[in-house]
Amino acid sequence: MGRAFEYRKARKLKRWGSMSRTFTRLGKEITIAAKGGGTDPDNNPRLRALIQNARAENMPKDNVDRAIKRAIEKDQGEYKELTYEGYGPYGVAIVIDAATDNPTRTVANIRSYFSKLGGSLGTSGSLDFMFDRKSVFRVKPKDGTDLEELELELIDYGVDELFADESEWIVYAAYESYGGVQKYLESNGFEIISSGFERIPTDTKEVTPEQQAALEKLIEKFEDDDDVQAVWHNMKESEAG
Repeated sequence: MGRAFEYRKARKLKRWGSMSRTFTRLGKEITIAAKGGGTDPDNNPRLRALIQNARAENMPKDNVDRAIKRAIEKDQGEYKELTYEGYGPYGVAIVIDAATDNPTRTVANIRSYFSKLGGSLGTSGSLDFMFDRKSVFRVKPKDGTDLEELELELIDYGVDELFADESEWIVYAAYESYGGVQKYLESNGFEIISSGFERIPTDTKEVTPEQQAALEKLIEKFEDDDDVQAVWHNMKESEAG
């Protein structure tokens, strides 16, 4: 098993604090995808994938339809996808992915969270080297398919890790290989549960339990912001953390 497997195993995958926040996050992604590639899922692979994600999160169809409709409403503000980078306390690197219709508001909020809780906002791109951006797919196991043989076949499509995790298969690939892997899985009859992108730290920083608790307060502050889509960091989390 490689680094993606170890990262996934070690990382405490917390659900967002509320279902409504999850739906808000997915709704923004759906609107952005529909605006960029059209409102027909059959002709828009990214939108199709996000609808699968919404289904996996039990997001009502009405919510999905409204998010798609927002993409073509003339009076609807346009969301911009932005990334903010900085250091939390104890030198832990933090990357925040956001989707916002008001970048001025968002950057002011992000900066205030950093400064109030012992961190500092950095310049764009300053922490890129500390994370690998990966495409990730959660797939239902397919009868008659050997996992090792599938992994060997998918290497040509940019996949670098494939492993079983409880009742699903997890596929990690290069960020730019997302479309090719999605097309392969769909055309070969694999049921994609959900898919997206993750930032995997190239190295992790050890902290004490007390330091981890302080860092988690900052991370939760980011996650509570409606403009924030995801928060990534290179803190090595304890099993109890």
